[in-house]
Amino acid sequence: MDRGNKHGARIDDRMSDEVRGEVQGVPGGRAEEWHMAEPAGEDQPQPTERLDVDENEEFSRLGRYIGLSALPGDRDKLRRSAQDLLAPDDILADLDRLPAGTEFRTVVEIWQALGR
Repeated sequence: MDRGNKHGARIDDRMSDEVRGEVQGVPGGRAEEWHMAEPAGEDQPQPTERLDVDENEEFSRLGRYIGLSALPGDRDKLRRSAQDLLAPDDILADLDRLPAGTEFRTVVEIWQALGR
């Protein structure tokens, strides 16, 4: 038993237009306000400092040799992970400079402990 459509043709066309961008990937399909990303809330931290290009590359390079399975981890665990990922000697030397007995949860904490 076919019950038909609950809407008229005009309403169907309008509803179809509203979702066209999502269904077909039409440019500008996310122009509606409710699709826009919201700004950070009042309880969210604000960025305080940006790394320059060279620092950013060095930070990224260090992070490449810290396996996710090594975090959280201490100096020895981080060094083993870096060795498994074939880290160059300068990265291994940096990890050897970390304080013993301290557990690091993120690469940012490692970066800060290295005084960068």
